[in-house]
Amino acid sequence: MQATQYFAEILTELSRSISLIKDEEAEKLLNGILESKKVFVAGAGRSGLMAKSFAMRMMHMGIDSYVIGETVTPTFEKDDVLIIGSGSGETKSLVSMAEKAKSIGGKIAAVTIYPNSTIGQLADFTIQLPGSPKDQSEGNYKTIQPMGSLFEQTLLLFFDAIILRFMEKKGLDTNKMYGRHANLE
Repeated sequence: MQATQYFAEILTELSRSISLIKDEEAEKLLNGILESKKVFVAGAGRSGLMAKSFAMRMMHMGIDSYVIGETVTPTFEKDDVLIIGSGSGETKSLVSMAEKAKSIGGKIAAVTIYPNSTIGQLADFTIQLPGSPKDQSEGNYKTIQPMGSLFEQTLLLFFDAIILRFMEKKGLDTNKMYGRHANLE
């Protein structure tokens, strides 16, 4: 196959993903963000990069959002929410973060393939996204893509959809958001 044929198949897989995401779960995440004082995001590897992009867009909307592990990340408190993007829901460092956030009394949102995972069980609300585990011999969701690519792509697009929903609820538009865009680049 040519690269454009692979691209078309990836888009087909992403299109199939839409029907597997529950709107009520997405709305719970949005409400959790709206009700929190600060929003923290975490993820490992490529999922972490998707979470970082989400934190950036939230910042553009005026939400106090932070990426766990950055040097400018403040203290997590009981009025805050921690959003964890983890395909497996079992990444040890992320499980540890979820346990710590739970002990502080903040809210946890898990965005994962496996809502019954350790992180999913610790979460106050869970959003299940489709995807195949990195080891594709497990699970029944098949993809042509390697490892966790489908989950990671779906995670990015899901987060972008949450941003659009937030913009709709708050009456924001792109021009208003550009006022918070970095200007020293």
